[in-house]
Amino acid sequence: MKATSPRSFQTVVLILAVVGLIALALGGYLTPFSRLALNPFVAAQTWLATRYSALKDFVTSPSDVARLRAENAELEAKVARLESQVIELQEQVAEVEVLSALVQFVRANPENDYLAANVVGRDVSPFLHYVYINRGSDDGLRRGMPVVTHQGLVGRIDAVTAGAARVQLITDPSSNINVRIKPSQAEALLSGGITGEISLDMIPQDASVQSGDLVLTSGLGGNYPSNILIGQVTGIRRRDYDLFQTASVQPVVDFTQLEIVMIITNFNPVDITPLVP
Repeated sequence: MKATSPRSFQTVVLILAVVGLIALALGGYLTPFSRLALNPFVAAQTWLATRYSALKDFVTSPSDVARLRAENAELEAKVARLESQVIELQEQVAEVEVLSALVQFVRANPENDYLAANVVGRDVSPFLHYVYINRGSDDGLRRGMPVVTHQGLVGRIDAVTAGAARVQLITDPSSNINVRIKPSQAEALLSGGITGEISLDMIPQDASVQSGDLVLTSGLGGNYPSNILIGQVTGIRRRDYDLFQTASVQPVVDFTQLEIVMIITNFNPVDITPLVP
């Protein structure tokens, strides 16, 4: 028999070694050694991946920031346009509501003729309470015509030009209106004040007046038609030694929000001043 050659022996040993390593690996005996051997490679790969991501972000971030800024500016412009549209729609809705209320008021008071006007200005003086409207003598307006809204009395025409008019509000210090208080039917004099408040004077001492009573024009004095709502009594001052009672009044018209008013054009004021002794 021939002796086994060294090369064949080495091959057999190599095969046995490989088979043994495979068996050890399958059995889990080489796991600690494999981890120990692979840890440096995993750490190196992680380090390279982190540096690559940082380098990529550094290279691409300027373009991303510019894109995001452009998108943000576009979105802000859209939001601004939408907000403007919302405000415009709210104003249109408010105007429609006012006009609808004015129409209902006119239908509820068919005995008068009305002319609508826009408020185009306010007196800047803190001691005067006037507004300016875009109707004048060309539209048939005359001094003394009453001005109202769907809520109640605003005032009266104080001065007129061809295309505009000045309205004296009932809150003006020089405004005085003869009124009637309901339900007592007591008569009184409504006066304006520098601060814009209105109050009642000359209320008879024996009149039963309470908070919440309505205040309406009486028609006396010839300056206003009767039964136009002005406001409600909010407080009464009565002293036994005074000749008359006084009261504070909350007007029903919000004078800070006046936009559209109506002028009663078929009322002719009567000046009775020369007849008063």
